[in-house]
Amino acid sequence: MSSLLRYREKLNLTQEELASKSGISVRTIQRIESGTKPKGYTLDSLSKALGITKSDLLKEKSESEKINKELLKHINLSSILLLFMPLGSIIMPLIIMYWKKEVNDITKKIVSIQILWTLIAVILVIASSFLKNMFSISNQLTSLTILFLILINLYIIIRNTVEIEKNNKLHIALKFSFL
Repeated sequence: MSSLLRYREKLNLTQEELASKSGISVRTIQRIESGTKPKGYTLDSLSKALGITKSDLLKEKSESEKINKELLKHINLSSILLLFMPLGSIIMPLIIMYWKKEVNDITKKIVSIQILWTLIAVILVIASSFLKNMFSISNQLTSLTILFLILINLYIIIRNTVEIEKNNKLHIALKFSFL
């Protein structure tokens, strides 16, 4: 997210409102928000209109500053909803991350872990049902499999929450994202 977009949204200004306040065209504002660096008169006008310094407008936040640690922990912990609602470990984090506009690499990986884990869990539960029937094993095999999978998922969620608190990253993460 560009600095201009961040400051503009903080002041609840539309691009059109900022354009009329600064005397800069909407198209120029759109270019700057998509990554072009403002210079000269444009930089002066925008910084005055937003009430910030030129260096604030040019400064890009580092990745660690962009991270809202508390919100990341809430998104990760919302995956525990799986205990009460099927697919809750995917749906709730998605709702929070899009509602709070915290769509970044870490939140995408949190949801991707839960998507992959849900797929693996479904396959293992179905496999345990077939194994139970094939080998005439106790009816408790499927229940134990579900309990074991829930405990592993809780470990993943809690371990990642601890790592977010300590290092602003996930301990258990995928190298890819489904989102």
